[in-house]
Amino acid sequence: MTNANTSAAAATNAVELDGKDLPAHCPNPAMPLWSSHPRVFLEFNHDGVAKCPYCGTAYRLKPGTVVGHH
Repeated sequence: MTNANTSAAAATNAVELDGKDLPAHCPNPAMPLWSSHPRVFLEFNHDGVAKCPYCGTAYRLKPGTVVGHH
């Protein structure tokens, strides 16, 4: 599989988050305990996509989500 195909597959299987879910972290509450790793807070790129550096889980902001900064 090419890198472009891998990126497309990851985006399709991404965990969708809304503004109320921010700040986002991984592992998320829906993940099973056995797949746990140290908690990391995610930074979303300008396209609203983030990827966990530990497990590779992709996260995506739902369309129209407004990110507020403190």
